[in-house]
Amino acid sequence: MGGSIGEGTTNELRTGRDRDYPSIRQFSIFSPNKVGALQNLVRLIETHRLRVCALSVSDSAECAIIRLVVTHPERAFELLEQDGYAFTEVDLLVVELPNRPQPTLAICSTLLQAEINIQYCFPMTVRPYGRPALAFKVDDHEQASNVLDSNGFIVLTENDLEA
Repeated sequence: MGGSIGEGTTNELRTGRDRDYPSIRQFSIFSPNKVGALQNLVRLIETHRLRVCALSVSDSAECAIIRLVVTHPERAFELLEQDGYAFTEVDLLVVELPNRPQPTLAICSTLLQAEINIQYCFPMTVRPYGRPALAFKVDDHEQASNVLDSNGFIVLTENDLEA
């Protein structure tokens, strides 16, 4: 998606961070609450060689919010736009569960001690490196990432979804 501006330069659509930033993009997709809507969305993603890494659906009588994490979010963005979906992007912290007793409590306690609010959380369906992980939406992404990292937790990046 770039065009030539001058000799040796291009104008590319890029995000403000790279795929190694301690964050994973989630798409919040607004969908009518009707039979087959989720299947149509998943078909769009998976038939274009993207992998669904996490999925959460919150519904009401008339609409649903589908939270979706996929490999290659730039391509997913293009597909969702081309197909006319209404959506937003959100940065999540995806944290590997440490191999110790009460791993989720340890993550929550670390964030609480730093006074970071967890807005929502859901499990990853793909286990990067074979280890379970949780996706967190927090009120201070950068601080949460730094606090978790300094306390020995592994915060994943979009590159890790390819593992």
